[in-house]
Amino acid sequence: MKNFSIEIKWALRFTLLTLAWAIGEKAIGLHDKYIENYAMCSLLFIFPNFLFFYLALAEKKKYFFHNQMVWKQGFVSAIVISFIIALLNPIAQFVVYKSITPHFFESIIAYKIKNTSMSLKTAQDIFNLKSYILQTTFGGLSYGVITGALVSLFVRGR
Repeated sequence: MKNFSIEIKWALRFTLLTLAWAIGEKAIGLHDKYIENYAMCSLLFIFPNFLFFYLALAEKKKYFFHNQMVWKQGFVSAIVISFIIALLNPIAQFVVYKSITPHFFESIIAYKIKNTSMSLKTAQDIFNLKSYILQTTFGGLSYGVITGALVSLFVRGR
C-alpha cells in the first residue's frame, strides 16, 4: 500500500476536484439556466485533468523513483490512479447528482426533449444517475489510461 500512497492521494484529490468542478458548473448555471452549454463547457475539464496527472506523475518520479522514471513506470502509476478514481467515481457522482445538483437530470431531459428530436423515453434512458455513473466510470477509466500514457511521455526521466 505504501508503494501506491502517491497514487491514492492524487486519486482522492482528483475526486475532490470533480466535486469542485460540479459545484462550479452549478454555480455558473450550466446545470439549469445555461444547460445548452453544459456539454461543451464540461470538455474544459480536460485541462485540470491533464494538470492533475502531470503533478501526480511528477511527484511519483521525484519522491518514489528518485527522478529516474521510465515511461512504463509512469504509465503503470497512471493506470493505478485511474483505477482508484474509477472506484471512487460512483460515490462522487452520487454526491453530485443527489446533493449538489439534484434537479440536473430533470433539466437536461426537458432541454433535450424541447430542443432536439429526442423522445422522453430515450432522454430518460440516457440521463439518469445509473447511466451517468456507468458512463463516467468506464469513460473516465479509459480516458485516464490514455491521459496517463501521454503525460508519462512528458514526465519520464531523460
